[in-house]
Amino acid sequence: MQTRTLGTTGPQTSALGLGCMGMSALYGDADRAESLATVHAALEAGITLLDTGDFYGMGHNELLLNEALATAPAAAREKALISVKFGALRTVEGGFSGYDGRPDAVKNFAAYSLQRLGRDHIDVYRIARVDPDVPVEETVGAIAELVEAGHVRHIGLSEVGAETLRRAAAVAPISDLQIEYSLLSRGIEDDILPTARELGIGITAYGVLSRGLISGHFGRDRKLAANDFRGMSPRFQGENLARNLDLVDALRKIAEQKGATVAQTAIAWVLSRGEDIVPLVGARRRDRLTEALGAMDLTLDADDLAAIERAVPAGAAAGERYPAEQMAHLDSER
Repeated sequence: MQTRTLGTTGPQTSALGLGCMGMSALYGDADRAESLATVHAALEAGITLLDTGDFYGMGHNELLLNEALATAPAAAREKALISVKFGALRTVEGGFSGYDGRPDAVKNFAAYSLQRLGRDHIDVYRIARVDPDVPVEETVGAIAELVEAGHVRHIGLSEVGAETLRRAAAVAPISDLQIEYSLLSRGIEDDILPTARELGIGITAYGVLSRGLISGHFGRDRKLAANDFRGMSPRFQGENLARNLDLVDALRKIAEQKGATVAQTAIAWVLSRGEDIVPLVGARRRDRLTEALGAMDLTLDADDLAAIERAVPAGAAAGERYPAEQMAHLDSER
């Protein structure tokens, strides 16, 4: 497994990370046994970065990772790095009701995560979305106190814009910014990515397959389950979906010429954007994980990258990446 480093102050990780959200929430029902087997397979393949959130299934995902690590070989368990997002407020019905970045809340969230994970520290800790009522300096300062106490190793951020990135970095060292980045979501290239590089902050890219949209496995007639949030995503709606799948068809032609799958080509493209970027693949099954790992063996030369650019140019995606009410929470989109 190739390795990369999260910024100038963060840890060395595998070049691919495993995003674990779908094992607990938002993509329809998941198979617990298969989820555990997938985490084990990822560790066996050399993936060290496991990404979760305390609100994924209201703690379910952290407990799942606890079980997966407890039943993994000791050598793999010791190498695992856990990245946790916090701050999202949930309702009994499963809805979201805002974000809490108050210093006392930060420490409260961390205490519960450590208990659920069964660990004495969190490797990278970050608020999922900036709390509009709390200066980011206060939230980051609270995480810095957790670092000083030994409960957290590194401070991360999620979905923040360039100005907020600068303000946060002025308080304490930031290892990485977790943000959506894919062939269909390239907004970070204008200001956010250059600012992160200027500040020595790495990128952990989620949504590299646009929630399965550019995986090559999403059919035009696919029906989503009622508990699959993609049913509310603008990119999966009506004419938007048709236009986006046309882009996938264009990408498939390039992938076939390379002897690769669409998913491998899309992941390899993100890997090609810089050594400071670590893509997170949201595999819930071992076969999808195996496919994603194949991207590590795919080399895209200048001609390949130019062809991909023609097939899926920047800004070509139809529809926003989140519904309007969720887009409003994204500091990165302001």
